[in-house]
Amino acid sequence: MNQFKKIEFGIVTAIFVLLLFSLLYPSIVYNVFELQDIYGAKFARYHQVFDYYLHYLLPSIGRVMLVYVSFLLVNFLIVPEFLEKGNWVKGVLLLFPIGVGYFILMMVAASYYNGYLFGVYDTVRGAHTHFVKTAFITTIFSAVLYVGYYYFRKALVTLLYPRINIDPEFRRMLTEIAWASGIVVVLFCLSFSDSRDLALMIFFFGPSQLAVFFVLRYKVFPTFVDGHKNKSLLIRDITFIILASNVLMALIARALVHRQGGWFAALAFCGIGVSVLVVLPVCWLLFRSQQKQVNTVVTLKKALGHSTANLDFLRSQINPHFLFNALNTLYGTALQEEAARTSEGIQKLGDMMRFMLHDNHLEKIPLDKEVAYLQNYIALQRLRVLSSPDILIEVNIDESQCQHEIAPMLLIPFVENAFKHGISLRHRSRIVISLSCTADQIFFDVYNSVHPRPENDPEREGMGIGLNNVKERLTLSYPHRHELSIRQTATEFFIHLTIDVNK
Repeated sequence: MNQFKKIEFGIVTAIFVLLLFSLLYPSIVYNVFELQDIYGAKFARYHQVFDYYLHYLLPSIGRVMLVYVSFLLVNFLIVPEFLEKGNWVKGVLLLFPIGVGYFILMMVAASYYNGYLFGVYDTVRGAHTHFVKTAFITTIFSAVLYVGYYYFRKALVTLLYPRINIDPEFRRMLTEIAWASGIVVVLFCLSFSDSRDLALMIFFFGPSQLAVFFVLRYKVFPTFVDGHKNKSLLIRDITFIILASNVLMALIARALVHRQGGWFAALAFCGIGVSVLVVLPVCWLLFRSQQKQVNTVVTLKKALGHSTANLDFLRSQINPHFLFNALNTLYGTALQEEAARTSEGIQKLGDMMRFMLHDNHLEKIPLDKEVAYLQNYIALQRLRVLSSPDILIEVNIDESQCQHEIAPMLLIPFVENAFKHGISLRHRSRIVISLSCTADQIFFDVYNSVHPRPENDPEREGMGIGLNNVKERLTLSYPHRHELSIRQTATEFFIHLTIDVNK
């Protein structure tokens, strides 16, 4: 929060300095006669004496400084030190003189800045009444604006700031928005005093086109490419965003600036044209370019992951032909000695090793091979706990619609985790494994009981290692195409995995 306040103070101060610069530099660029012509037209129209410094520069600087100082006092002192801490009496007592001072100084500044009104009204009192009304409305508007800003900032900090710390993509998006908005603010501040028409154009086109650009880039286009892929919905979303952004901005500009309605209608149509002809194609090209870069990075990560896994696997092999020959010898010996359980275990272990040697290096394998490996692993575990009646192992596998392909060894870590942490020879234990499919999805569930492990057990803290690895593989192999839910209590552990295989 302190870091956010520093950023906020820096932004507000930067805007204040830019506004001061935009107000001061015309007095350096133009001579006094040009300044009289540029800023004194209304005074000349109503036969009032105009002095550039007295009737324009000093009132404008005074109002900017008044807004800046009042904001600092309210936002960084009174609200956090008194109102947010529940000390409402002192907070309100401090706000009152600031509000009164704000009103009085705004009224004085208006009496000089709009001094030509002394030639409009028949009496001096009429002009003073106008200045009072203007200052009162400005004070109320400033208070309402600050309240809206305060709650917007609070929502921003509460909802977005935690995500900024953990989501680099989201942080990058906000950084881009901040830079683009900063450029618009700088241009607006620099043009404010020199050309009000140019400032109004920047005020309109800046926010409206930025909104179109970022909503299309980070919401509409990703939803289309990674989601529905429906061109009609894409056209509908693009049309709505462009119309809503430009029309809404035109209405806001119309409410703040008093001009004929036709001028703002023309401005809205120009904005729509800029959005369609410039912002839309540029945004699409940048989005596709960024998507290609992301796909390249993901492909490289997948290749690196497969290479690393294969290298680790090769390092772990000890003459596989020798192992298979030894297993075949043991299997034959077990059959001769009529050791049925031993021969069954050796056979299943051989099938598992054959799967790991021949299929584990492939990018995708038929799902029935993965299921066969699972069943062999579960069968071996059943042999290990067959003499324990308090251990229940339940397997529900429906392969009727499972004619899919899947990344190898993707499901087994969940089952290994269940047997590693869910089986106890001293307590009642239960493991339930379920798998089913539809034409487009694979559903996999694993439930196991959880038992307290001894303090000196090396596996006590090791539950998350295998799960983290499989999460990484899911992210690389099925980006935006899987859903993994993990729930754990003191006595139970449950995972649910859904994979979209046909996207």
